[in-house]
Amino acid sequence: MNISLERRYADRVEEFAARRPFLVDLATVLGLMGCAALGGSLTLPSADPPDQDMTATVLTGVACLVLLKHRTHPRTAVVVAGGCTVAAVALGYLVTPLLLAPVMAALYWLAALTDRKSTRGYGLATLVAVTLAAVFSDSMHHISLLLRTIGPIFWLMLPLAAGKMTQLRRAYLQSVQARAEHAERTREEEARLRVTEERMRIARELHDVVAHHMALANAQAGTAAHLALTNPEQTQKILTDLTGTTSSALRELKAALGLLRQNDHHDADLGPTALEPAPGLTRLPELVAACESAGLEVTVTTEGEPQPLSPGVDLTAFRIVQEALTNVTKHATAEAARVRLAYTGSRLLITVTDDGTGKPAAEAPQGSRGFGVIGMRERAHSIGGHLCAGPRPQGGFEVTTALPLQPSPLPAEGTTP
Repeated sequence: MNISLERRYADRVEEFAARRPFLVDLATVLGLMGCAALGGSLTLPSADPPDQDMTATVLTGVACLVLLKHRTHPRTAVVVAGGCTVAAVALGYLVTPLLLAPVMAALYWLAALTDRKSTRGYGLATLVAVTLAAVFSDSMHHISLLLRTIGPIFWLMLPLAAGKMTQLRRAYLQSVQARAEHAERTREEEARLRVTEERMRIARELHDVVAHHMALANAQAGTAAHLALTNPEQTQKILTDLTGTTSSALRELKAALGLLRQNDHHDADLGPTALEPAPGLTRLPELVAACESAGLEVTVTTEGEPQPLSPGVDLTAFRIVQEALTNVTKHATAEAARVRLAYTGSRLLITVTDDGTGKPAAEAPQGSRGFGVIGMRERAHSIGGHLCAGPRPQGGFEVTTALPLQPSPLPAEGTTP
């Protein structure tokens, strides 16, 4: 409790000193004047006091008044205060801590406000000058040479050490504050980065959900309109599939928005079937059927022994295949596409090819460029994989990706995954 009260009063004093520095300096100078005046009146029992009372008063007054400029001119304050103190000692005044009070204060502020070189130079010069004046002073001849030497050195070294400790403490507090500000900025930057990453993830998810189903729905509607008069039965089947496509789009969109809306307060209110599980490669048959209803024949082949995938890799693999087939449906004049899944060691290789003549959105002119291939590449990179997409030499377009069976850290910048 006492420590808390002392800390509170100390904080108030520091706050007042920061707001009214001149008043604090003036009060300090007046106190030092009183100390110097009292020190000038002290003499040894066997010694006579000096006769130059007016001279001593002027010297101590100048030594104290110059301290009002210690904040802006600490070196000048030490030189003037030290010179006045040496003159007073040479006139025969007894060297006491009270008489040395002005020069001690000047040395303290010198050590607290200047660099190490200035402290050593001005401090050592002042210490030597005052010590020599004390050694040869008539008022000190009753004291041994050892005491005349040790006394001034001890009293003048104290403010130098205290000032240097104050400077080190101030530097330490500034470094702590700088580290705290840096940590705060780092936290803010990390928070902004996480927000940006989350926005990108949400954008990719909504793009995959909306773009795929809308592209299929558009293709199915176009096919149904083309066959409406010539093949009513096929038209009816396509319209039924169109209903399923739009319903699936609504379900996935609702699930995605539900994930965005949920929080800790609403988790307990959600039932076990409130949100659908994330899609994976087990839903490839549904994706193939939806593409076939839009007029695109899809062939899926699997090589190697299928291995279990982590949820993140499973979702990424499905979304890449889904987006690749969506691009074929929207941008390529192809009637067939091939999906190849190859399990090799610890990686899953996915290849989606077509033999059409169109270009995907990422290869379209600048004004109509989409985000399909960009999103696929970001998805692959986010789990430690990589993706390549481009036209094939023999015609058509190919998307190839290699994904780890388990998510791995992002590769270092400048390396090839």
